[in-house]
Amino acid sequence: MSKKFTLFLFSIILIFGTFLPQGKGMASSGTVTISTDTVNVRSGPGLSYPLTFTVKRGEKYSIVKETGDWIEIKLALGQTGWIVNWLVTKDNETNSEQASTSTGKKMAKANTDQLRIRSGPGTSFPIVGFINQGQEVTILDQNENWYKITSSFGEGWVIREFLDIQSGNSPSASSSNPKMGTVTADTINIRTEASASSPIIGKLTYGTNVTITSKQNSWLEISYSSLKGWVKAEFIEEQSGTAKDTPKNTSTGEYSTVTAESLSVRSDSSLNAAIIGSVAKGQQFAILEENNNWAKIEYESGSYGWVSGWYLEKTTASTPAKQSLKDSKVTILHNGTNIRQEAKVQSNVVALANEGDTFTVKRIVNDWYEIKLKNGRTGFVAGWIASMNGSNTQIQKSGAESYLKNKTIVLDPGHGGGDNGTTGANGTLEKELTLRTARLLYDKLRAAGANVTLTRSSDSFITLPSRVNAATANDADAFISLHYDSSLDRSVRGMTGYYYYNDQEGLADSLYTSTVAQTKLEGRGVRFGDFHVIRENSQKAALIELGYLSDPQEEITLNSGVFQENAASGLYEGLARYFKNN
Repeated sequence: MSKKFTLFLFSIILIFGTFLPQGKGMASSGTVTISTDTVNVRSGPGLSYPLTFTVKRGEKYSIVKETGDWIEIKLALGQTGWIVNWLVTKDNETNSEQASTSTGKKMAKANTDQLRIRSGPGTSFPIVGFINQGQEVTILDQNENWYKITSSFGEGWVIREFLDIQSGNSPSASSSNPKMGTVTADTINIRTEASASSPIIGKLTYGTNVTITSKQNSWLEISYSSLKGWVKAEFIEEQSGTAKDTPKNTSTGEYSTVTAESLSVRSDSSLNAAIIGSVAKGQQFAILEENNNWAKIEYESGSYGWVSGWYLEKTTASTPAKQSLKDSKVTILHNGTNIRQEAKVQSNVVALANEGDTFTVKRIVNDWYEIKLKNGRTGFVAGWIASMNGSNTQIQKSGAESYLKNKTIVLDPGHGGGDNGTTGANGTLEKELTLRTARLLYDKLRAAGANVTLTRSSDSFITLPSRVNAATANDADAFISLHYDSSLDRSVRGMTGYYYYNDQEGLADSLYTSTVAQTKLEGRGVRFGDFHVIRENSQKAALIELGYLSDPQEEITLNSGVFQENAASGLYEGLARYFKNN
């Protein structure tokens, strides 16, 4: 009887032990932050275990223990659960990564004039503005080739070599004796904070006198009538002496005249919004609302929409529009640019221009500038391959980002942790180079509005099934595995694309073709490859070998910042081309 009771008691202990929270009483080894919108928590370390809970982006949890690709975390009421490690970021990982990729919002100054600010980290992204030599900006983020900044144009990316980091952050300077200032631009926005991304609370017109109460970096805090907010310092001329509250103009009654031959009206203040109508050159409308470089108008009786502010001349009810294109100039961005007879790509070429050539603008026709040539004749240049001087009309053409927005892409930097991959002739580790390329591509895709996941964001080992699971779990539109090659024959060089299934060939070909063209590396073709990450993948997947580390000369090329930038740009453009055609 005693023996039976002992066995019964032992069985009860085993049963209760099975259902007790796993890892209870074990020491915590740090915390994790959820890095995607939602993550499933399971009762055990595997996809076959039942789903017990769901956690959300930004939430933090203590780590109980780790098993393979799974992390056990502490939940409420002493419970625990398991999550996959590629959907979270460890706190120590975040800190070390930020130390190398974030600048803590340092200040910097442009070291050249007409420095182009782009919407993303790459020359294929649209130009959103310019800054001039000496102009100060705040750095928000960086990768090895680009800085993300805030300026008078809002947020954007600039090439790192054209910014000089300032020692220390610029403090906010307050003025103990308020001064007077006068608005020197046609119209400026008053914002709630010293940031181009903060809400607009009012407007001031040319000649308005304001009271300057403080200064912060390139912004002035001003008061005017009942309004108090921040404006860009470059549009205010400071007066000597103390302030006198003598308001001159009001911010009401603002109108605009269309300067383009035909201007699309959209449902929202974005190039991605639907076209709901159009307006013609010379039509005048009251501006009902503004958002960045967009204006809301009543384009038909009872019908409202948004138009690009780049194609509007602003005025007030009592003052005619002053802005004119007669003194505006455009600068050519590329060598061998075609100047055409008419404002369309099918038109005859009447002249060629090179990078840096400047021309006087006569008028704007759709997305083209009509320019005056040196022989006295006129021609047309596409607006997206030329830049307008100053803050005048800048035409952009929707590019690759329109095909990448909202796409889900999983980037797989090959190898990692104890798996170095191949080692180059001069000692380069493949695992480090694949992560460099993946991070640059990640930034470009995120800037384009894609949903991007890295199978690893640090030097960690990830199993092949886990890499494939990342594609499945995220329902990826594309999975790209990045590698660098090696051969016993050190003269072998070049890039190769791989697919396993026929429906993967299109993705592999698009990535390969675009990247070879961008990097000018030798092409070895696109071929069948029996690799686990593409063979076992239910999503569209491709594997790219980006060059041979075993060739000493090619290894030097592959390590260069120029190649890394071009490779990431080529992969980015290749993805966009693939989605455009599929």
